[in-house]
Amino acid sequence: MAQRKRYGGRFKARVAMEAIAGHKTVNQISAEHGVHPTQVGKWKKQALELLPEVLGNGKGKTGPRQDSNEGQLYQQIGRLTMEVEYLKKKLDLCQ
Repeated sequence: MAQRKRYGGRFKARVAMEAIAGHKTVNQISAEHGVHPTQVGKWKKQALELLPEVLGNGKGKTGPRQDSNEGQLYQQIGRLTMEVEYLKKKLDLCQ
């Protein structure tokens, strides 16, 4: 049984960019690279869908690293707030 071909991201991006540029037909691009025309169309569609996210202004989704860091910061804020309240109470008792 023959295995499916696997293409790397750089190859897919190059083929998709050629299709987006529109200098050649999808059939010409697929013949040059040995890929089915349907696959070229799928890669082009994926590239066009992902470009706004990649080139966005940073106000979109946050990554998992930022989310976990944000959670740690909120925990620390909570601890520090409790410590401040405790110290305020202790200071009131001493006066």
